[in-house]
Amino acid sequence: MYVRCEKAGLRVTRMAAQRVFPLSCVVQQYAWGKLGSNSEVALLLASSDPLARISEDKPYAELWMGTHPRGDAKILDNRISQKTLGQWIAENQDCLGSKVKDTFKGQLPFLFKVLSVKTALSIQAHPDKERAEKLHLQAPEHYPDTNHKPEMAIALTSFQGLCGFRPVEEIVTFLKKVPEFQFLVGDHAAIQLKQSLGLGDQAVASALCTCFSHLMRSEKKVVVEQLNLLVKRISQQVAAGNNMADVCGELLLELHQQYPGDIGCFAIYLLNLLTLKPGEAMFLEANVPHAYLKGDCVECMACSDNTVRAGLTPKFIDVPTLCEMLNYTPTSSKDRLFPPTRSPEDPCLSIYAPPVPDFAVMRMEVPGSATEYKVLALDSASILLMVQGTVTASTPTVQAPIPLQRGGVLFIGANESIVLKLTVPQDLLMFRACCLLQ
Repeated sequence: MYVRCEKAGLRVTRMAAQRVFPLSCVVQQYAWGKLGSNSEVALLLASSDPLARISEDKPYAELWMGTHPRGDAKILDNRISQKTLGQWIAENQDCLGSKVKDTFKGQLPFLFKVLSVKTALSIQAHPDKERAEKLHLQAPEHYPDTNHKPEMAIALTSFQGLCGFRPVEEIVTFLKKVPEFQFLVGDHAAIQLKQSLGLGDQAVASALCTCFSHLMRSEKKVVVEQLNLLVKRISQQVAAGNNMADVCGELLLELHQQYPGDIGCFAIYLLNLLTLKPGEAMFLEANVPHAYLKGDCVECMACSDNTVRAGLTPKFIDVPTLCEMLNYTPTSSKDRLFPPTRSPEDPCLSIYAPPVPDFAVMRMEVPGSATEYKVLALDSASILLMVQGTVTASTPTVQAPIPLQRGGVLFIGANESIVLKLTVPQDLLMFRACCLLQ
């Protein structure tokens, strides 16, 4: 779309600012990622870019969609010359939406991702803003910014992770069934946990803190000895045809194979084990212990890179900080699920709106029998990911329709609506990250 303006008697024609455009996004090839075409990240990349060549022996772990300095997306529009999304937003602040612009000081506040997990990510938690500022001041090489990092994972395939402390009754049962776990926790801490039942939240939290801290501070040599004993015992039972599900035997052997002798293997007896079906989600607020184990998901988070780790990782470990900062409130695994809200106006739309201002995610499932679908305007910049389907996107500020297929990513400026016309009679599955400020 072109705008004509008159100045000093001269007629000047200039192009109006584009507010909807496709993005080329950064792929991170971390060692824990799924290899080659086993990775949803790789498959999305290959579908959206005909020039992409997938190496079957390389990991494709994360697709970053946003403006983070380590993965600032590039704009795929010839009329916006060689700019990253971060650079363009800095020059076009109104695209954020007035509330987002003011609240987040002219920055896109979220980072949108796809993850393909082959081996477990670390036992970790993310600090709140106050602690993030302190950690960044003390150790900027390990905590690179001052922001908090709440995050949400929405399963694309069966997705397994650890999230929050188990109910005390479950942990006490594991202490009885897994003597190696009991040995590392220690008799005093185990007794304190058992006696905390019925004494109130504060007593339970204190006992959980003692158990977790004793476990995570165990001497490396002792951890290796006890883990080897446990692995040998479970392996013998499995070989004899016994089902070891009551002590998470299969998972324990997997984690030990990935991280031999790592204290994080024992965390499965303290933390809830969740297996998300496609479309199910978990929300990880500040100070909640968690670890992703395997599967593919869409993830959205505050734009930060602050993580405090304690196991299942070759990266920097900070056990004292993690033990000090954690939320030791036990919850059931079903209470760790974060269900979306169905839109009353749009039967195709589900909204995952966590209790933080930085981000929300919308899931759109459109039947292939539809001819078009309208993506409604929001008072927020947003990023749209096409997981399944082929469409053309049209908007009043775009001259020509934008083709969008599986793996395609679209930036949508604030207050822009889009009409998607289905070019192939196939169901659409899309995710849209945004801010829903009140």
